[in-house]
Amino acid sequence: MHAQTVNSKDTLQQKRLITRSAFFLLFLLAPVLNIFRYDLTETRFVLFGFPLSFNLDPAWVIQSSPAEVAGQILFWFVLPILVLVPLALWIFFKWGRLYCGWLCPHFSVVETINNLMTRITGRPTLWEALRKGNTGKGLHWAGLTLVCALIGFSWALALLSYLLPPLPLYTDLVTGQLGRYPAIFLAVATAVFTFDFLFARHLFCKFGCAVGLVQSIAWMTNGRGPVVTFDTTRAAACRDCTKACDEACPMRLPTRSHKRAKFSCTQCLQCVSACREVQKDNPDGSLLHWEPGTPGRQTVLIPMRQIDTTPPTRLNTGG
Repeated sequence: MHAQTVNSKDTLQQKRLITRSAFFLLFLLAPVLNIFRYDLTETRFVLFGFPLSFNLDPAWVIQSSPAEVAGQILFWFVLPILVLVPLALWIFFKWGRLYCGWLCPHFSVVETINNLMTRITGRPTLWEALRKGNTGKGLHWAGLTLVCALIGFSWALALLSYLLPPLPLYTDLVTGQLGRYPAIFLAVATAVFTFDFLFARHLFCKFGCAVGLVQSIAWMTNGRGPVVTFDTTRAAACRDCTKACDEACPMRLPTRSHKRAKFSCTQCLQCVSACREVQKDNPDGSLLHWEPGTPGRQTVLIPMRQIDTTPPTRLNTGG
């Protein structure tokens, strides 16, 4: 089973790169293409080029009965929520934080900055000890800060384009005629995103992202949900390894530990790819695998108390 899993994942990270890149472009271009945005100037959502008014035209509402208006709200607003929310929760329950690891634009930035910082200093975050001889030059740090600022600005501009008509916004920005409040929003949002990307990107994913937290909680309630497992019977093969799996994890998790210790795992499977690379000459293959979990003490959010069902032994009193 494990050999088949390894072979099927030879292109795993390439597939992730495709899905992440496509979704990142969608995130940036959705407002421009009128796929989805909220127009503050007209106070309405736009979906695929059409105003999302739930078919509640003011003139129609005035001449319609309360029951007809309630029916429109039920069909166009309440019903989609009742369908989409359970569907999303089922996906989270079944596979965990797939959105984070395979689609989320923020997590794509986390991995990108982690890789850049590792090349400069040998550590993926500022909160880990510097490795000897890898302090990084001032020019490198300036370049890293500039990259974070440029990504932060692109994010701020993208978010603003979800609120204001994109093309007029870009035109005003290029011609230097941007209004006061949009300029303030861009400045503040760029500063916040730059700080996040430089200092706290994976910490935000762990502790600050509500979407990620909901995914993790749903996944932790499923003892059989896919999880990265460690083949403890072959633990000796890790003896000569430099913890490549832990180093590869963008979330800085103990990848060989139990499920509860990996509460915020994003299912990116970087650890599996790293282990597979280290063990590429090992005929038994990787020690880490992404496979269904086994319900037990360490696979759910709330630890299960083990109850001994063995009948008590009766003492022979000799009487």
